[in-house]
Formats: sequence, structure tokens, C-alpha cells
Amino acid sequence: MPTTFGSELRTWRRHRRLSQLDLATEAEVSQRHLSFLETGRAKPSREMVVHLSVVLDVPPRERNQLLGAAGFSPTHPEHGLDEPAMDQVRHVLELMLAAHHPFPAYVVDRRWDLILSNDVATLLTSSMATPETLTELGGNLARLTLHPDGIRQFTANWEEAATVLLQRLRKEAGSRPTDAALAALVEEVSGYPDVGDLPEADPIPDGSELLIPLHLTTPMGDLRFYTMIATIGAAHDLTLEELRLETLLPGDEATESVLRSLSSG
Repeated sequence: MPTTFGSELRTWRRHRRLSQLDLATEAEVSQRHLSFLETGRAKPSREMVVHLSVVLDVPPRERNQLLGAAGFSPTHPEHGLDEPAMDQVRHVLELMLAAHHPFPAYVVDRRWDLILSNDVATLLTSSMATPETLTELGGNLARLTLHPDGIRQFTANWEEAATVLLQRLRKEAGSRPTDAALAALVEEVSGYPDVGDLPEADPIPDGSELLIPLHLTTPMGDLRFYTMIATIGAAHDLTLEELRLETLLPGDEATESVLRSLSSG
């Protein structure tokens, strides 16, 4: 059954836990008109699609999908990082990764696939995961962290780190209810051994999503980090809007010393 604008709009409204009256009030449109839009008895203007998307806090990629369902061209373009138009952007990302040297840093997309990493991050990852494991897990940071054959076996505080990561994954999937691939990733990792038994994270924000403690017992040494995740947030292009920069900052002097010795060596 083809997707219609009305069914997509209803999905987003219900996901945001709004009644038709609630949404009509927030969007300053009549409830009757909103009902007609959802049932297909009325066709929205391009401006109305964008307006309702903003009110419902629909991410740019899904906003494009709403526009397409209504018969309009997308607002937000998308370019792969390997396209010539993105050469300068890729160069800037590589400079950002290099600037974090000798501390590990990665760039991942909205589905947690590894896009870029600096030399230290590549060395750290390869010391804990074989090329075969990286291939098997698709170079995906969520899989690498939560899968029994990934870096989980080197993570001393795995339950603590995994609980925060799983909470973040579920939160991101919840913010994108039409992203089937992201939902499938959450379902997959939730089925890994012991992941389903992880305790529920505290629903009250306490900054744990910004700095995640990570204790790794690696062939490179006993390393303690704080993981910081930052978004690029460039909504004029979907690729950039969905990229995240993850940095592993040393949590003690011993870890910093190991990382700096690797750099000097």
C-alpha cells in the first residue's frame, strides 16, 4: 500500500502523542482542515507540509519524505562524502579528526556506521577487533560495542557503557519512527546476549549522554576514557546533519601517557 501524506502525518502526530486538536492548536490551523489532510480529503500546500513538520519536530530526512508523499520536491539535499561537491567538507572533517590526535576520534552517521576515524582510533579499534569481526559487524559502532565478539570483551564497565548507549539508540530510533533501518538496528542489538537484561537508564537527564565513562582493558594497556558525542547539525545537507563526532578523552594520566607514547612512537 503506497504511503500517503495523510497516513505519514497521522503517524507523526500519534508519535508525538498529540490529538488532532492539540496539533491543530499548536499549528494554528482548524481541526477540521487537519482531519481532512489526514484522511486525504484535502491536499496540503508545500508551505503547510513544512509548517506541520516544524511543529511536529520532524527531522530533515523525514521532512523530505513528507514532502514527497504530498507530491513536492525535497527541501534538504543529500550528498555522499565521496562526491566532489563534498571534498571540502570531507577535508574539514579529516582536519577535525587530526586535531584530536593523540586521542581517538570517529565520525559516524545516524545509523552508527563508521565513516571516518583518525589513526589512533583505527589503531585502538584494530587492537580489539579483527578485520573479520569488523566486516561481520559492518563497521557499526553500536554493534562493535554491544556484540559479544566486538570490543565488549575488552570493556571492563560494559554494563554501564552499554546501558547509556542502548538508551541513546532507542531515543534516536524513537525520534525517527519511520526509519526502518535504525529500528532494525535497535532490535538487532537488543537481541544480543545480556543486552536485553540491561537495567533501564535513569529517565532524568544528568549529563551521562554527553560524557560516557569507558574502561578498556586492551592489548595497548588499561585505558580509561570519557566518550563525548557531538553533532555536526548542518541541516542544509542531510549527510552533514546526521553525522556525529565521537571523541575518546583520557580519563586519567596513565591513559593520556599511553596515547601520547603511541603518538611519539
